[in-house]
Amino acid sequence: MDNAARHSQRPVPQLLAVSKTQDATAVAELAAAGQRAFGENYVQEAAGKTAALAGLGLEWHLIGHLQSNKAAQAAQLFDWVQTVDRPKLVAALARHRDPQTAPLQVLIQANIDDEASKHGCRPEDAPALAAAIAAQPRLRLRGLMVIPAPHAEPERRRPAFRRSRELFEALRAAHPQVDTLSMGMSDDYAIAIEEGATMVRIGTALFGARPPKTSP
Repeated sequence: MDNAARHSQRPVPQLLAVSKTQDATAVAELAAAGQRAFGENYVQEAAGKTAALAGLGLEWHLIGHLQSNKAAQAAQLFDWVQTVDRPKLVAALARHRDPQTAPLQVLIQANIDDEASKHGCRPEDAPALAAAIAAQPRLRLRGLMVIPAPHAEPERRRPAFRRSRELFEALRAAHPQVDTLSMGMSDDYAIAIEEGATMVRIGTALFGARPPKTSP
């Protein structure tokens, strides 16, 4: 990360350790090495880890698709939700966020390559969604999250990263508090950093290959 940032003359982004399918012990080991922010895909799986590791002062991000019926639990469990992609979620998260706690940090997930199999709003719908989030006092709009199409050659994802940066800059022009562009994973984070990522989501490169998938 340092090398990629130095090469592109960009700030070193925040590292989000993707801990989905990893057990609490693995998360605790990485936390002991200084990592504070962790990303989870499933609300139910995250609930067990956050309870087991409550004393460590970790920051928890939801990076998986959020079903509306899980929004109440997510609003109480996570510090960040990176996958807000429709107005219904905005209202539900705001309604269930405890007003006695800090506002929920929110990223808009945009389907930057318009893939039928991917969640995320259309890029052209992001400004309206951003305005809806910014209007909620219990939510704080922080920026954008994207997952480009998984081309076998990571370099082919660069145009999508570039379009994401352009969308991010447009959101920031309208909402000065926007400061986070979450993009890039273990096999393409260097390209994402070169194109302007301020947060990268790394799992395999930190934890190794994930265990077999289990039901959430």
